[in-house]
Amino acid sequence: MKLPRAIQDMRTIKMLLTAAETQAQRAGDGLPGPEHLLLAALDLPDGTARRAFERAGTDPAEFQAAIDEAHRQAMRDIGVLAAGPSRPLPEAAPAGGLYRLTAPGQEVFQAAVRLAKAGRRSPLRGAHVVAAAGDQERGTVARALKVLGVDRGALTAAAGEVLTGH
Repeated sequence: MKLPRAIQDMRTIKMLLTAAETQAQRAGDGLPGPEHLLLAALDLPDGTARRAFERAGTDPAEFQAAIDEAHRQAMRDIGVLAAGPSRPLPEAAPAGGLYRLTAPGQEVFQAAVRLAKAGRRSPLRGAHVVAAAGDQERGTVARALKVLGVDRGALTAAAGEVLTGH
């Protein structure tokens, strides 16, 4: 028996936002942003976010390292040199309750939901988040994709192809 789309969406949203919150906490960030949503989408069980990255010609496992490099480059650009490798932060449990996102994170999440609704029969999937995040011209996701050598438009198109089965 298939779950109604609304129930599927709620489960996906809970997984996505809980994982994004955990990603943000691990990174020492107060609230999840687009990069945390994208990292969370890559781990969704539907696998569509990973397939979109692969279709765009990049290894999704390299996205976290690209985020780290984008942050290092941004720090170098403003004249801050890293003292050495940072130590890993302890595992953080999600705070629970209401989910909150940065303003750009909210934009990406809302755009992903709009994309899913536009698909009428498609529940929210990881590739919706990829397409929404790929549309951002600035920010950590755009810089990390540049580090990976991935064209944002190509990634967004790949996400659309994965969603439509082409």
